Amino acid sequence: MLTSLLDNDFYKITMQNAVIKRFPYAHVRYAFINRGEHEFPEGFGAALRREVDNMQTLRLTAEEKRYLETTCPYLDPTYLDFLAGFRYDSSEVVIEQQGSELSVIIEGPWYRTILWEVPLMSLISELWYRLRGITVSRDSHALIEQRTQEKIEHYRQMGLKIAEFGTRRRFSFDVHDRVVGALRHHGGESFTGTSNVLLAMRHGVKPIGTHAHEWFMFHGARFGFKMANSLALENWVDVYRGDLGIALTDTFTSKAFFASFDKKFAKLFDGVRHDSGDPIDFAAQTISHYERLGVNPLSKTIIFSDALTPEKVERIQTFCQDRIGMAFGIGTNFTNDVGVDPMNMVIKMIDARPEGQGWLPVIKLSDVPEKNTGDPEMISLAKRVLALNGHSR
Repeated sequence: MLTSLLDNDFYKITMQNAVIKRFPYAHVRYAFINRGEHEFPEGFGAALRREVDNMQTLRLTAEEKRYLETTCPYLDPTYLDFLAGFRYDSSEVVIEQQGSELSVIIEGPWYRTILWEVPLMSLISELWYRLRGITVSRDSHALIEQRTQEKIEHYRQMGLKIAEFGTRRRFSFDVHDRVVGALRHHGGESFTGTSNVLLAMRHGVKPIGTHAHEWFMFHGARFGFKMANSLALENWVDVYRGDLGIALTDTFTSKAFFASFDKKFAKLFDGVRHDSGDPIDFAAQTISHYERLGVNPLSKTIIFSDALTPEKVERIQTFCQDRIGMAFGIGTNFTNDVGVDPMNMVIKMIDARPEGQGWLPVIKLSDVPEKNTGDPEMISLAKRVLALNGHSR
């Protein structure tokens, strides 16, 4: 099902490069979390196992390497040479199915295992429909493209900047490819690019992404929760020297993030990304934070990326217009809007073993408590350390 090493989200590439440079000896574990309590059909685990084993044949082609060299000059030649020699090792992924329950655990060096999450989720999502006999007919292809065209033209009329972020929970690669093609054809300047590197290359648009929650989660295990945000941002700046300047805010709640996001970081980073909680509350909090620091909010950007729909986007635009820059990363609403319910699932880092240390549980404290992940005792400890007890956001 997967045909290219670049059929992955761009932030996995950028984080892998940073991990190699800062934490080459770290080991981690990831786990599949079935938030939607989906029941998997018989044989699903075996089918997923075959697809994972097939991924060992994927390799960066010469054309793909040239694309990265040209498009992403901040990825240095040593990293691109490493990526050209990279091969997936399927022994890093343990898949088990008991009845209708699926377990997926990934373990190994962080610099290697970091690439598994996104393609695994896209495989789980596509197989989920395929093995249950849910398909998209040829007659539906035109409807998918028409629906995508209507959405991006609506956003274009609103004067918004829109990126596509839907690799992980897409209906299928074919639908994803058609959606990005329609966005490219009809989006004009409103369509800024896609998180999927292969499709960015195929359709001649910009690959979009910086870092994800795991970057901050690991720093929490390695350096402690008080220092996690600050050191994660410092290490990012040290690697990218001003490129890729959008900071993710909600790994340990936005409250804790903004406590660390001082004037230095506010000026160094181009903006922040919202990924959980009420977007209007977050925008108001962000604007106030920049103003307190003496930074003009209109010189900065919020990237909104949490389960966006056209209605939600309009509400955000109404609030943010002429107050702060804004852009939008839309995922499942683009790549899995085919008349079926998208899966509710994630793959998250659950443990880390930094150099010279034993295994430690890693956690995520979302602005929405239902999205918290990790060991309950460690979550409780983090709340105490960060003075978040009783904090509902």
